[in-house]
Amino acid sequence: MSKVLVAYFSVSGVTRRVAENLARVEEADLFEIAPETPYTAEDLDWKNKESRSSVEMADPNSRPAMKGPKPDLSAYEVIFLGFPIWWNREPSIVDTFLDGTDFTGKMIVPFCTSGGSGLGATTDRLNNLIGRKGQVIEGKRMGGTVSMEDLKTWSDGLDL
Repeated sequence: MSKVLVAYFSVSGVTRRVAENLARVEEADLFEIAPETPYTAEDLDWKNKESRSSVEMADPNSRPAMKGPKPDLSAYEVIFLGFPIWWNREPSIVDTFLDGTDFTGKMIVPFCTSGGSGLGATTDRLNNLIGRKGQVIEGKRMGGTVSMEDLKTWSDGLDL
């Protein structure tokens, strides 16, 4: 087992591709944060205030159910955490993954996929969610296609 985990949430497959390539670069284990009920196109309609994602994102306490159990994080020192940016932050399903998990002594490195929005205040939100037991370092926004070389350059430049 690697001491590095790449955990990710992806709906369209963009974040999944980046996460899979990052796991190869880091020789890391890979874990998909999957919702118990997959999102449909209607669920993701950000223009509809009653769509599933709009309702979840409007409630900071929303914790959509995950499919399957969370991984045992005890052996990991570094967790790369990938997700698309929704409403200028991490999707609520990522909060489900973080809630109730002991991140003591862990370094969390967020990365988001977005056509233009950056991480914003996501690093502070993540630190608050994990109770500051671990350390969330400033992450990176990535576009739709990221080369293996660019991922390696980025991860090598981190103080892990």
